[in-house]
Amino acid sequence: MARLDSRGLPISTTSDLAAERYREGVDLMLSTWPGAAEVLEEAIAADPDFALAHAARARAHAMRSEGALAKARIAMAAELVARRATEREQSHVEILSLVINGRTAEAIDRVSAHADAWPRDVVILSLPLGAFGLLAFSGRADHDQARVDLCERHAAHFASDDWWFLTYRGWSHAENGNVAHGRDLTQRGFDLRPRNANAAHALSHAMYEGGANDEADRLIQAWLPTYDRSGILHGHIAWHAALAALEHGDAERALAIYGEHVQPSVSTGNAVNVVSDTASFLWRLQAYGHPVPEGLWQAASAHAAPSFPAAGFAFADVHMALLAAATGDRDGLDRRVSALTEMIEAGTLAAGPVVPAICRAALAFAEEDYAGCARILEPVAAEVVRVGGSGAQREIVEDMLLLALMRSGEAAKAGALLDRRLHRRPSPRDKAWHGLLAA
Repeated sequence: MARLDSRGLPISTTSDLAAERYREGVDLMLSTWPGAAEVLEEAIAADPDFALAHAARARAHAMRSEGALAKARIAMAAELVARRATEREQSHVEILSLVINGRTAEAIDRVSAHADAWPRDVVILSLPLGAFGLLAFSGRADHDQARVDLCERHAAHFASDDWWFLTYRGWSHAENGNVAHGRDLTQRGFDLRPRNANAAHALSHAMYEGGANDEADRLIQAWLPTYDRSGILHGHIAWHAALAALEHGDAERALAIYGEHVQPSVSTGNAVNVVSDTASFLWRLQAYGHPVPEGLWQAASAHAAPSFPAAGFAFADVHMALLAAATGDRDGLDRRVSALTEMIEAGTLAAGPVVPAICRAALAFAEEDYAGCARILEPVAAEVVRVGGSGAQREIVEDMLLLALMRSGEAAKAGALLDRRLHRRPSPRDKAWHGLLAA
């Protein structure tokens, strides 16, 4: 009898225990829930020649920013899959190998073809989805719509109670502007499997995008204690609560959350989460008029430096620029901008000119050259989506432009931007800013 994965696809293993542990391990991994690595190791122990278990373990290493371990494990999977595997399994391992070895453009094309043939292969279908998926970091301006299109193309293949698909289908719609529908789908996914960090995260985003920031805050306060601090998304979901506090001007509570859950010395998130969460929180804190306690900028910068020393990862480049500007590392920021410019000239930076523009704007803002900051950002505002991440994460650039306009005397432009934001969703902070402009 053929052994199956959690979505009914045949898997090449000789062990019932290995199959069972693989199903559980993959679902834990898709939930970003602690224990996935250990359960997958049990699958491998039960059948050391089980290629897909090695491949999933490689993916779990990659999610933890453990690049060398991920490459070693996917190489093992590739060796094993050549001996005993179906066509789907061979394609599955090849795609994961492309991703882990940084060949993401090739991987995106392969994922599309693979999903057309085997849409229920959720480990592969998950790769383009989410704020940090292949599509988000592809440099495409239409990646939000592309995720919706991918989900809708394959929706008929998933049961109405598939918690994983509901979560990512809902996330995709909410990020693409269909917030009410996205929130409904994501809520259903969360209700089916609350022990799912991706669902809690996606639901908090949908609430935020719909102006229900206080609901998102209450959700996080109730749910976060159920999620072990070792979970990859623990610090990032707490970051959302810290932003909710800032929305109401409660810097004391925001800093308390940051100190307990988000700062580099306590967060167990992967490198890109820690760097982006710390840099963006501290930037917002300062830009919104609250003092940043001594040493926090320096600690965040020191932690980030070895993670992204070279330019080329657009989302990280933007946050590294925030850190460099705040700590006075103008030389480091100039070197990053020069490297990004060279990549653009060589045609190797998918996100394009918007990336060095944001970096330069961050420096101008830090140096209180608000008119200069606005001049840099206004022409590229529509292209910010290319850096990837979520709408909530990219909003920091819109905040930078808005504050630069306000502080350089461009009240009409700032008011128009605030009107658009308030039309999209209510915001106590935006309402207060609108009142300042009116006064």
